[in-house]
Amino acid sequence: MSVTGGFTALLVSAGRGHRFGGETPKQYLDVGGVPLLRTSAQTFLKHPKIDAVSVVIHPDDRALYEVAVEGLGLAEPVLGGAERQDSVRIGLEAMTTNAPRAVLIHDAVRPFVSDAVISSVIAAITPETGAIPALAVTDTLKRGQQNGGSVHITETVPRDALWRAQTPQGFPYGAFLAAHRAAAGSVLTDDAAVAEASGLAVAMVAGEESNFKITGPEDLARAEAEASGAGARGISRTGFGFDVHRFAPDRPLMLGGIEIPFDQGLDGHSDADVALHAVVDALLGAIGAGDIGVYFPPSEAQWKDAASHIFLKAAGDAVAVAGGIIRSIDLTIICEAPRIGPYRDAMRLRIAEILDISPRTVNISATTTERLGFTGRGEGIAAQSVVNIELL
Repeated sequence: MSVTGGFTALLVSAGRGHRFGGETPKQYLDVGGVPLLRTSAQTFLKHPKIDAVSVVIHPDDRALYEVAVEGLGLAEPVLGGAERQDSVRIGLEAMTTNAPRAVLIHDAVRPFVSDAVISSVIAAITPETGAIPALAVTDTLKRGQQNGGSVHITETVPRDALWRAQTPQGFPYGAFLAAHRAAAGSVLTDDAAVAEASGLAVAMVAGEESNFKITGPEDLARAEAEASGAGARGISRTGFGFDVHRFAPDRPLMLGGIEIPFDQGLDGHSDADVALHAVVDALLGAIGAGDIGVYFPPSEAQWKDAASHIFLKAAGDAVAVAGGIIRSIDLTIICEAPRIGPYRDAMRLRIAEILDISPRTVNISATTTERLGFTGRGEGIAAQSVVNIELL
């Protein structure tokens, strides 16, 4: 088993619970005109730290599944087992060929999980520790016993140190797979319990009341009310960046965060990475924070020959401080030479690394100006970038 990626989301959608005795399992019911499973899948697909989304379904639900996720580009679903615990284990086993570093298990019928909760769980996972979102119990708890036609209180349960567990529940993949294998045949209430049984530590991060599980008609009504509100849980913002640098002799050519073999570099106060500068301006523009010159003025000696990854990291941090999450970066590099194609993937990976986002979030294209203008005459390179962020 080789570890090939970062974080994979495993959506558990193999249950057969029906609404009002109907024939459609609840995960395929529409809320706000969208199947619950699709809403959950889209949330994880668009999160910049999630590299892949896998879904475990009931063998009888293949047709429902295909309709619900049409167009999302998900991989082949995994057919689940008799119990939820079996389904999760089967889903984990299906990842062994291309094992992730960590996995997040999520109930498909929790459609309103936020990016903030997902990010908090991811941040708390270590090679020795899993993490779950949870809410402290605030209501007084009573233990009851059936007595004729009613239930009578038998005990008041202290609520100190009691928490309500939610999903996604995240764990280091290898240790968690071993825990599930060891727990096969037992009946445990959630994945954290499986981890606990194996001795794997589990941290708790702040959950949210909106991350509720749809189990009955009242929950479905609450979900419909949630979906019919203002809609998105955040505000989408777009930023545009453009930069130009002329060629200069006796300088390395830094482009997209990497050094490219070429007989000239670019002229500028810093390392003149025109591609990163365009992305920086786009990120700052999306949050209304000016441009690269505001933060790193060329008049200041400390930025002389500075590596542009410093500027990009600062812009990414500014987005985070503003409460934003980067949804997409589209970068176009405009030049006659050098050829960009051989270095495109390395640039994508480097930009994603600097910003700590998934490479899937970054797209790079290249074009020429058909030998027109200063780039057409081979005098320099231009770059433009469009980014989309969501303010949470």
